Amino acid sequence: MKKKTAPPPAGKGLRGRDFISIDDCSTKEITALLRLGAAMKANPKKYRRALDGKMMALIFEKPSLRTRTTFTVGMSQLGGDSILLTPADISLGKRESVYDVAKNLERMVDGIMIRTFAHAICTSMALNARIPVINGLTDHEHPCQAMADFLTIRECRKNLRALKLAYVGDGNNVAHSLMLIAAKLGATLFLGTPAAHKPDPAVMERAGALARDEGGAIHWSEDPAAAVRGADVVYTDTWASMGQEDEAEARRAVFTPYRVNRALFGLAKKDALFMHCLPAHRGEEVTDEVIDSPNSVVFVQAENRLHVQKAIMFELLRD
Repeated sequence: MKKKTAPPPAGKGLRGRDFISIDDCSTKEITALLRLGAAMKANPKKYRRALDGKMMALIFEKPSLRTRTTFTVGMSQLGGDSILLTPADISLGKRESVYDVAKNLERMVDGIMIRTFAHAICTSMALNARIPVINGLTDHEHPCQAMADFLTIRECRKNLRALKLAYVGDGNNVAHSLMLIAAKLGATLFLGTPAAHKPDPAVMERAGALARDEGGAIHWSEDPAAAVRGADVVYTDTWASMGQEDEAEARRAVFTPYRVNRALFGLAKKDALFMHCLPAHRGEEVTDEVIDSPNSVVFVQAENRLHVQKAIMFELLRD
């Protein structure tokens, strides 16, 4: 029996739902999650039994530092527990179908977090499991990272609608989730990417429509300087994501003008924040003088993965 994909009746909130894309949540729900994440960060002891007895399956098809640590620690801090499942345990689509894995796990655990390559694997898991599924990263979106990013921005800059955010580099999964959350929260995001590495046109169109509804805007330029000039926040990511290692050398030649060095970052406001989802390839997409500067909040972002993911798990798994 397949899980219903329609949203639940009003009043149930996120309980029992999936968190696959930023677009799964309304502006009100995103704002509520960010507030809860901030509350959990400020007073973690208040929530230490919030998910007492709950069990989360953590499926990793990709290596991980932040995702594995923050979901494992976060579930423990909420009073629950987790079980790690790697390719050595389940090889999705090879040793066992995604459908069969989903139908097994729904009888054994309360929720699933999956970090994988193809976005279709994540959506298939969510469709077939009758328990909440969280996207820990796919090649199309990284919604938990975007939530942590905006929790960080809210901590440092209170009025999101008054900000100019700049993203430079590869129009990848991180860029997709950033566009969607910026649009939902009424922010203005400027993207500077090579023309051959623009974000998915469908995501850009959707984000643009959402932004117009919320009073924000999404802009794209091939010129990184145009994106960064006057920005309150400058964000970048690796030029070659996991699974693209064989393209690294070719990409390096294309993306070198997009390196966030002192000159490019200097076009932003003097108190601009520098952000990166990590891991960083120092000397490629960002120089040490920027990532290690007082403007950098990259390790705050990393910590905030813990707090915002606790909020997501609580809202999806609570009784």
